[in-house]
Amino acid sequence: MTRLKDKVAIITGAGSGFGEGMARRFAEEGAKIVVADLNPVGAERVAKDIGKAAIWTQTDVSQRFEFDEMVKATLDAFGRIDIMVNNAGYSHKNGSLLDVDEGTFDLITAVNMKAIYHATQAVVPIMDRQGGGVILTTASTAGLRPRPGLTWYNASKGWAITATKSMAVELAPKKIRVNCLCPVAGETGMLSTFMGEDTPERRAQFKAVIPLGRFSTPLDIANAALWLCSDEAEFITGVALEVDGGRCV
Repeated sequence: MTRLKDKVAIITGAGSGFGEGMARRFAEEGAKIVVADLNPVGAERVAKDIGKAAIWTQTDVSQRFEFDEMVKATLDAFGRIDIMVNNAGYSHKNGSLLDVDEGTFDLITAVNMKAIYHATQAVVPIMDRQGGGVILTTASTAGLRPRPGLTWYNASKGWAITATKSMAVELAPKKIRVNCLCPVAGETGMLSTFMGEDTPERRAQFKAVIPLGRFSTPLDIANAALWLCSDEAEFITGVALEVDGGRCV
C-alpha cells in the first residue's frame, strides 16, 4: 500500500463525498493529506480519522487568499506539495436555465472554474521548483454529455475539461501532469441537486442511462484518482477520464 508513499496531496471538498473518498484512499497508499473543505466539521472529522498523516483546513476555494493560507499550512506541516486535487464543486438545482439567479451562477463559476485558476497560481510555482507534480480536477460527465436542466453547471464542467487539456500542454515542460475525472452522478450529498428531487422514480430515470446500472461511489472515483496521481500514470496528461459506468459511450 505504497503507491503514493511520501507524496503530499491537497484535496479540496474533502470533508465529504468524492473528496473524502480520495483522502482516505490516498492515505491508505502512503500519502500525506491536506483535507480542505468549506465545512470545518467535515474536514476535521476526515483528518482525525486518517490520523497523523493528515491535517485539515477550512478553505473557501472561491477566495485566493484562502488558497494561500492552505498552501502555507501544507508547507508548514509537510514541506512540499506533490498533488493538487480540485474537487470542490457546486451546482444549481436541476431545472430551467432561466430560473438560476445571478448569485448562484456566480458561485458556480467561482467554485467550479475560478478555483482551478486560484489553485494553479498557488501550487504551480512550488511544483516547478520541486521538479514536477500532479494537478487533478473533478469535472463531470455533464461536461461531455450534458443533461437538460443543469445548463450552467454543465458549462462550468466543460470549461474545466478544456482548462485541463490546455494546462496539460503548457505545463508538460515543467513535468507537471494535469488530468481530470468525469464521474457520472454519484451517491453524494449533491445527488438530489442534480436530480431536482430525490425520489425512487427520479433515481430510476437517472440510472437508466448508465449501462452498468448504478450510480458512482466515492471509492470508484478515488480509485481512478489514485491511478492518475500515481507514478503508474507518469505518461498520462491532458486526459478527461470517464468514470461513468458507460454513460458517455
